Amino acid sequence: MGRMCAAVRMRPDEVDLDAPLVSGLVAAQFPRWAGLPVRRLPSPGTENAMFRLGDDKVVRLPRHPGAVESVGHEARWLARLGPALPVAAPVPLAQGGPGEGFAWPWSVYRWLDGRNPVAGAVERPLSLAAELAAFVTALRGIDPRGGPRNHRGVPLAERDAPTRDALARLTGRIDTYAVTALWEEALRAPGRTAPPVWAHGDLSPGNVLVQDGRLAAVIDFGCVGIGDPAVDLIVAWNLLPASARGAFREAVGADDAEWARGRGWALSISLIQLPYYWETNPPLAENSRHVIGEILAEARSAGTPPASGAYSPS
Repeated sequence: MGRMCAAVRMRPDEVDLDAPLVSGLVAAQFPRWAGLPVRRLPSPGTENAMFRLGDDKVVRLPRHPGAVESVGHEARWLARLGPALPVAAPVPLAQGGPGEGFAWPWSVYRWLDGRNPVAGAVERPLSLAAELAAFVTALRGIDPRGGPRNHRGVPLAERDAPTRDALARLTGRIDTYAVTALWEEALRAPGRTAPPVWAHGDLSPGNVLVQDGRLAAVIDFGCVGIGDPAVDLIVAWNLLPASARGAFREAVGADDAEWARGRGWALSISLIQLPYYWETNPPLAENSRHVIGEILAEARSAGTPPASGAYSPS
């Protein structure tokens, strides 16, 4: 389950985590794994820290109080969703609890081989587009009854205030005039009228694993839930090149309104991430800049986006 980026404190309420702490937790709660080597994995993740345990396991611990709730959420819903997906997903092996030096629940998962793809350097982009579309389609097709609400599967209007706040903080760093026009265009897209379905909610390069250019696994289901699945279209801009974007859209079956909402989600997420992680998480900030650049380039190729008026999909 390979990921990138050094261990950096990104929030003032983050806790200190290291290999000796994890070794102690494992030995105390799962004696059968005591003595296995523990190594922290470099990761761009902002919610959880990852430690490889032996050769075939990984320990995942929340980095701050806001990530604690997702520990049980992910384990519960992966058990239901994972077997129905066309690619590998994390397999929960054990659930740890508070212990010496750590006050929260944590998880042990089966190790998944692969590496994170890099936007702008994707091997076999058309194959990856098809495989990502198959994942999104399969997830959408799972029975949503009883599923939790996806906090990102909501109308884009609920993102307006934090997105505009981020735009204000980015004045002088990006073309805020052009990007604001694109955000307002996305807000005018018709909302979803069909029933809610499952969505991963965080389909970013750091949560995708590839091997030999092929999709090997999707990880981090801490946001998974039901709602508007347009949020999972973000991968079209945060990972796939423009040359494969159309194939991904066709395979998913996104109409103009859903595609516009997906683009809006990609823009909003990147705008909010960029000023927050500019210094503390360079890979995440770089991907945010990439997304903004891709969406601006798309707008330029289609003509200047309107600053106001009726919705007109590009």
